[in-house]
Amino acid sequence: MIEGWWIFPLLGVAAGVMAGLLGIGGGLVLVAALVWLFPGFGVPPEAAVHAALATSMASIIFTGTSSALSHHRRGSVLWPSVKWLVPGMLVGGWLGSLFALSLDGGVLRWCVAIYCWLAGAQMAFGRTKAVLGQEAVPTGLPVTTVGTGIGAVSAVVGIGGGSMTVPYLVWRGVAPVRAVGTSSTCGVFIAIAAAAGYALNAPQGALPANAIGYVYLPAAIGVAVASVLAAPLGTRIAHAISGKALRMVFAVFMLLVGISMVL
Repeated sequence: MIEGWWIFPLLGVAAGVMAGLLGIGGGLVLVAALVWLFPGFGVPPEAAVHAALATSMASIIFTGTSSALSHHRRGSVLWPSVKWLVPGMLVGGWLGSLFALSLDGGVLRWCVAIYCWLAGAQMAFGRTKAVLGQEAVPTGLPVTTVGTGIGAVSAVVGIGGGSMTVPYLVWRGVAPVRAVGTSSTCGVFIAIAAAAGYALNAPQGALPANAIGYVYLPAAIGVAVASVLAAPLGTRIAHAISGKALRMVFAVFMLLVGISMVL
């Protein structure tokens, strides 16, 4: 068994910076790393992917909250859009976790990888509906419907939804930095619903001690504490670079995480 609990706070720093910078809650960083680390901490290999997804979602509750508050203080959260996205995301997050529990770990690994590549391509090459001199504020039932889909997919791949919410909002005409801030806020609600699903519906004894369902508590706590402190740094970076640069950073990050999951 690995004697290195310090690795979880280090992951938390990376997750926090990614949350503030890209609005993704750091989930994709965590899932890829935890799948590799967990067997060394006594997690059965066949349960490692499910445990990584569940633990990632639990930590995102705190990471996303820190990032969202930081973005809110800078005025980059579109609260009207949040109000329409969140109801669908809560439903989708719960249902997505139930669906993920029915899948084999190997299938889930490929789901995460393919998803990363598609999201990165959309952000790099997708067009926007933005109007010159005008920023859109997406609202209405169609936004809630999209939120349901984002919540469901996010729960399956263990993320806060930013890698879908950000491209969607940018496509609807929202400035990239506001899309990141809005996404960070929405990701908190996805994480709450999905983490509850993974914790309450896991098979009895799915993980060793120190776990609630598939949520491995030492990792979730270690990541959460460090990520809360690191998220404001990512927010400052996001506000310091151009929208085009932010899109490309997002796209390259998605490509690399997808490759890491396959390898």
